[in-house]
Amino acid sequence: MRLLQCSFLLACVLCASLFAQQPDTTKPAETAKPREKKTRPESSQPAPEPKITEPTTPAPEPKPDAGKESAADKEEHFDMTEVPPVVTHHQMTVAGKTLRYTATAGRLPIKRGDGRIEAEMFFVAYTLDGQEANQRPVTFCFNGGPGSASVWLHMGSVGPKQVVLQPNGFMPAAPYRITDNSNTLLDKSDLVFVDAIATGFSRAANTELQKKYLGVKGDIDAFGEFIRLYITRYDRWPSPLFILGESYGTTRAAGIAGYLADHGISFNGITLLSTAMDFGTLEWSKGNDLPYVLLVPSFTMIAAYHKRLAPDLMQDIAKTRTEVEHWAANDYALALAKGDALSADERQKIIDAYARYTGLDRKLIDNANLRIDVEQFTLNLLLDQKVRVGRLDGRFTGPDPEGVLTPHQYDPTGSAIVPPYTAVFNNYLRTELGYKVDTPYKVFAWDEPAFQKWDWGEAVKGFPNTAPSLRAALAKNPYLKVLVMEGYFDLATPYAAANYSIDHLNFGPDAQKRISFASYEAGHMVYVDSASHAKMTRDLAEFMGKCLETVK
Repeated sequence: MRLLQCSFLLACVLCASLFAQQPDTTKPAETAKPREKKTRPESSQPAPEPKITEPTTPAPEPKPDAGKESAADKEEHFDMTEVPPVVTHHQMTVAGKTLRYTATAGRLPIKRGDGRIEAEMFFVAYTLDGQEANQRPVTFCFNGGPGSASVWLHMGSVGPKQVVLQPNGFMPAAPYRITDNSNTLLDKSDLVFVDAIATGFSRAANTELQKKYLGVKGDIDAFGEFIRLYITRYDRWPSPLFILGESYGTTRAAGIAGYLADHGISFNGITLLSTAMDFGTLEWSKGNDLPYVLLVPSFTMIAAYHKRLAPDLMQDIAKTRTEVEHWAANDYALALAKGDALSADERQKIIDAYARYTGLDRKLIDNANLRIDVEQFTLNLLLDQKVRVGRLDGRFTGPDPEGVLTPHQYDPTGSAIVPPYTAVFNNYLRTELGYKVDTPYKVFAWDEPAFQKWDWGEAVKGFPNTAPSLRAALAKNPYLKVLVMEGYFDLATPYAAANYSIDHLNFGPDAQKRISFASYEAGHMVYVDSASHAKMTRDLAEFMGKCLETVK
């Protein structure tokens, strides 16, 4: 799916290499004590050679003059030996209050039925010291992609540290810095940041097993098992449980909620940030006009930000937004439904209104048959300035490295955000968390061939959709609450698409009372904007408070 795999659209991503954790040990995590360091840890010993843990068919002895590697030699295998996590201790001050906390960085195994490890998932957990752990809330946080590590939520949103950006989220000058996150959620909940398999330091044992987890179902199964094992090993079964998923992470969060509801694990609250559950609301095609309708309000908000609307529309943006939402869902949707039956007069009225609400040229709208997609909008809105508008965040602009009219999706948002996060997090892992390995931390895994063949499961029946899993979780747990967070300048997961997905859970008004919304003058990653970040933290704290009202 192009929707989320294209997030940040990087030309180069980190290459996969053999994973080895230090020091060399074969003790299982259940019995081995964690490596605990209160200060900056000393350098570890060289990483052990990778060990093949899956049974393989012995390769025939190579002939002396063969001069070529066998297929078995070429296949990548990753060391699945369990080693203890690295534990460090820290403190910070939030709102005048000192928080002392413990950070745990390591990997948990994903095992098949007979106990053999098929994969290991990397995580960083933060727990507040001096608390009754089994009574304290714990929130599992992850980003999406699919194919993205969870560095963004970790270092930009609710973790104890954050990347220093400009107040509006734009890129600062290098070298990049880290600071205490005054908007951390750690004072309200323990936090566990998890990386999907093939991202971060999470790996499957070999290429064939990796394929098992690179798909909607396999991904949900892996995260579901990770959560089960984490609350088991760290004695968190009695804790109130929360999920914070962003982007494709919301696809996963909805799926996990339904999956774990059938495995005896219920959540108190689920936060969906930049929602992507029903891909029928996001993937435009000749047979699906719905995304074109749901994009228009976001086009309007971005055009207003760049002052491309008429003065009367700029006077009251909230009023204009409501007006456009109504027009798109009624007049515009009806016009698209008519197709070729639309009269010339009706067509011109739609073109005129569309141009008025988006700032786009009438000829472009006409030539696009009234259907403007994200790439066309980001390329043409500020074409007179020879810059593109951001897809993940329409506030961002920049010249296209390959030329003004190059037909490809370039997003200046990624160019501004990826370098600071990547540099800061790699340094933070080694210097403050003491997690020292030579393996590159894969911020993105889109260079993996298997990601090009992501298994979308029941997409053969239509568009992928995990909203029914969320509905099932809500039905099975009458105390579960959901918070939907959305940015007005997000074109990857437009806010109108999120609203549509929630409105079509077919759950009735009573259940809808358990679902709340929070909107932001920001893009896909609402927290990169400092004002939206502060509001996001307040909204999360209020939401968690409501979820815990029924906990005795």
